[in-house]
Amino acid sequence: MPRELAFHGVYIPTVTVMFLVAMVLSWALDRFMSGLDLYRFFWHPALLRLSLFSCIFGAMALTVYR
Repeated sequence: MPRELAFHGVYIPTVTVMFLVAMVLSWALDRFMSGLDLYRFFWHPALLRLSLFSCIFGAMALTVYR
């Protein structure tokens, strides 16, 4: 995957696209977990959401930028 993507003549970094994809994936995972009421097993649901997003985004970034 290239490090920059051309979008209508404007170069945007791949990290921006991965950030948006990670946001959508973490949102979908959040909806799934809240639908099953799994957040009642965790001490701090907001911290869990942040850590899941960080893990998803970090895993995606490591595949491109290693």
